[in-house]
Amino acid sequence: MAKFIYGMQNLLNLKEKLEEQKKAAFGVAKSKLDEEERKLEVLEGKKIYYQDALVACFSSKLDLAAIKKNETAIKVIQANIEHQNIVIKQAERQVELARIQLTEAMKERKTHEKLREKAFEEFKSELLHEESKEVDELVSFKYGKAKGE
Repeated sequence: MAKFIYGMQNLLNLKEKLEEQKKAAFGVAKSKLDEEERKLEVLEGKKIYYQDALVACFSSKLDLAAIKKNETAIKVIQANIEHQNIVIKQAERQVELARIQLTEAMKERKTHEKLREKAFEEFKSELLHEESKEVDELVSFKYGKAKGE
């Protein structure tokens, strides 16, 4: 029996490896986004802490230095939060880009897998045709030989 050999198997293997790389890149981008979102949560937690401290300063004995310190800390943290939001937007764009690239790599791999499957079906059809042809020849030979006797 003949063995099926797909002529573009190397290309299919390459597409599969490329897809794996794109999956890894997507995972890295997603992890980076998650990390940046955690940083934002920490900053927002600090902001709440300093706001509570500022409220406590106003409700207790007026300590101008503590009030000024907390107000400054809140301003700095707010600036950091705004910067972190920009970083998160950039990370989201990177995740989206990685997702698009992964989707494209998956489409290419699936296309090549379909081509391989089609080639395999053609191979099976040709093999079946050859076997049928051999059976017909064998039957014709036996019929001719039996008729000749």
